Amino acid sequence: MRTSLLILPLLAMTAACGSRAELRPTEGMGQVPTAVAAQAPETPTQLMTPNTQSQPDRQADLITRSVERKDDPFDLPPGPDNGRKGD
Repeated sequence: MRTSLLILPLLAMTAACGSRAELRPTEGMGQVPTAVAAQAPETPTQLMTPNTQSQPDRQADLITRSVERKDDPFDLPPGPDNGRKGD
């Protein structure tokens, strides 16, 4: 019990270790290639901003309030053979 109490803070401190320095390209690495139809290469901020295709809006849900559902004649419980055909 005592060792687990000592290990937990050590793991938390290890997980918190990280570099906060700005990322830079390594030596010999080129710039970001320009897209085919683009006039200029995108900036790092533009590359990190998700577009609507990768992060769509949640406006597809048409139900805006709770509504009593109509009786479904096809919503039947399974029969004695549990919906399987006889062998």
